[in-house]
Amino acid sequence: MYAIIETGGKQYKVSEGDVLFIEKLEVGEGDAVTFDRVLAVSGEGGLTLGAPLVSGATVSGKVEKHGKGRKIIVYKYKAKKNYRRKQGHRQPYTKVVIEKIQA
Repeated sequence: MYAIIETGGKQYKVSEGDVLFIEKLEVGEGDAVTFDRVLAVSGEGGLTLGAPLVSGATVSGKVEKHGKGRKIIVYKYKAKKNYRRKQGHRQPYTKVVIEKIQA
């Protein structure tokens, strides 16, 4: 059984027991989180698609930790103009373990 959920402007295909690294949520570590924006659910009865959401379907998980991703370097450069800007960025994330899919 799997589901397709939407969170943080992105879509994820999840199954029970999966570990997700998603955009940072304002939830404490160890707390439960529920995703109610479920776009599709696949189970024993086949595939159920929402228009745009599947009514009554939820995906619950547990927040394992918060953190920051690897550093990326943003470098701006213009040739022959002595213009150079270097900037680093680390995207914050939330690590979530999917516990149950209810459809």
